[in-house]
Amino acid sequence: MHIPKTVKMIISDFDGVMTDGCIYVDEDLKISRKVCFKDIMGVSILRKAGIELAFISGEKNPIIDLLAERFKIKETHQNIRIKLEVLKSIIEKYNLKSEEFLYIGDDINDIECLQFASVRITVPGAANAVKKVENIQITEQKGGDGAFREVVDCLLST
Repeated sequence: MHIPKTVKMIISDFDGVMTDGCIYVDEDLKISRKVCFKDIMGVSILRKAGIELAFISGEKNPIIDLLAERFKIKETHQNIRIKLEVLKSIIEKYNLKSEEFLYIGDDINDIECLQFASVRITVPGAANAVKKVENIQITEQKGGDGAFREVVDCLLST
C-alpha cells in the first residue's frame, strides 16, 4: 500500500472498517459490534503522532463516542446519509490539500468520498462497486481485524 507522508488526516467510515461490518443482536434485542484492539491501538498511535482522525458514519454508534472522548477526536459525524458534503466541510475546515488526507470506506455510501479523495483505501470485504473505484488500495487485513491499524502503520512507517 502506498500512502504519501504528506497525509495529515485520516477520514474514515466506521462500520466495516473499524468493525467487521456485522451487528450482533442478543435475545433482548440489544445491538453490539466487535472492535479489534489492534485498530483501537492504531487510533492511539495515530493521535500520538499528531495525525488527525475523522469518522463519517452512516449509523449512530456509541463506540464512536467512546473513541472520540478517549482520544480527543474532534470530527465525528454520525447518521450521515450523504457523506461527501461532510467530507468537503472537514477538508475546508482544516484547509487540507488533496495529498493531506486519505479516505477509508467499504460500502456504496462511501463511493463518492472515495472518488473525491486522492488517496483511497478499502478493505477486502468491501462491496464490489467500491473495489472497482479507480486507483483504490485494498488492505490485506479485514475490516474490524486490523485494517485500520494497517493503514496507520503504513502511514507512519519510515
